[in-house]
Amino acid sequence: MSPMTAKAKGFKKSKPGAYLSMATTAFGAVSVVKQARMARKENDTLRLVDAAVSAAAIVTGLALLYRELKKLGDDDVLLG
Repeated sequence: MSPMTAKAKGFKKSKPGAYLSMATTAFGAVSVVKQARMARKENDTLRLVDAAVSAAAIVTGLALLYRELKKLGDDDVLLG
């Protein structure tokens, strides 16, 4: 394993890495909202179901990242 690969893996398990992952995951919600609005406008049930499943994946991803932050012992006031 190269030093850069090890450093990247370490970043994923760090507080800044977790925050960055949360931000990018939450940013994906914008696309899901647009997809849901378009599906409702066009009465497209399949796209609406896809948007709902994507939203559930985003919520689950954020919950997993939140749990990871708690494991890292974050003292952030926002996390309680």
